Amino acid sequence: MYHLLIIVTILSFSSILIAFAVDEAFPSVPTTFSVAKNHSDDLKPIRREVYGVERKVFDISHRYTPELPAWESSEGLGKFMRLAVSMKNGSVANISKMKLSVHSGTHVDAPGHFHEHYYDSGFDSDSLDLQILNGPALLVDVPRDKNISAEVMKSLHIPKGIRRVLFKTLNTDRRLMFKKEFDSSFVGFLVDGAKWLVENTDIKLVGLDYLSFAAYDEAPATHRFILERRDIIPVEALKLDDVEVGMYSLHCLPLRLVGAEGAPTRCILIK
Repeated sequence: MYHLLIIVTILSFSSILIAFAVDEAFPSVPTTFSVAKNHSDDLKPIRREVYGVERKVFDISHRYTPELPAWESSEGLGKFMRLAVSMKNGSVANISKMKLSVHSGTHVDAPGHFHEHYYDSGFDSDSLDLQILNGPALLVDVPRDKNISAEVMKSLHIPKGIRRVLFKTLNTDRRLMFKKEFDSSFVGFLVDGAKWLVENTDIKLVGLDYLSFAAYDEAPATHRFILERRDIIPVEALKLDDVEVGMYSLHCLPLRLVGAEGAPTRCILIK
C-alpha cells in the first residue's frame, strides 16, 4: 500500500510538471486534462492581445482574416487562403496555401516600393536593418482629426535621440483596420510632416495605425520622400488599441522575402 501511494504521488506530480511545462511553452494552448484525453470537441485556442502580467507583451499586429481591409478595395482581403492538402481527404497532413499582397495587414515598406532603381538594385524586405526594427520605441498620441503635418510633429515634442516612434491616431479610435471597406479618409503623414521629421528628429522607424503611414492624397509623394533616404523604415497597419502612450521595447520581424518591396510583419511591444 505504501509503495502504491508513492507511485500515485509521483504520477500526479509528473502530470502537474507536464501541464506547467506546456503552459509555459505554449501560452495560447489550454492545459486542462481534457486536452490530454484528446477530446477534440473541447479544444479551443486562446487568442490573446496581451501576454503576461508584470512584464506585459502587447501584440500590435493584426490577424489575417478575409475581412481585413485591403488598399482601395471594398471587399477586404477576401478568400486569400485555402486548404490545398486536407487530412479529411485522406492526406497525412493539412497544408494551406495563401495568395495576398505583401502590403497586407501589418507590414513594412522597403525602398523599392516607390523607387524603381532601388527595386532593381535589390533594396527589398530582406535588406531592412533589424537593428532599426527592434529596440526602444515611443508610442505617442496624435491630435485627433489632423493629418501629421509639420505643425503637428512640432507639437508632439519628440525628444532628440528617439529612433522609433509609433503614432496612435484617429484611425485607432475609428477602428478602421477592423472595417472591411477601405477608407481613404484615414489619418497619415503629409509631405511637410515627413520633411520636418527628417530635418528635426533622429527617427528611423515610423509606425502608423492604418494601411499607409502617409495620408491618402499625398501617399506617393510622402512615400517617395521617406523611402528615398533608405534609412527610415515605415511600419504600417499597427494595432494600437488599448496600448497606452509611453516607452516600450519594440520588436518587428518582417518575412525575409527576397525581391519583395514589402513584407507582412509580426510586431510586439514589451513593457
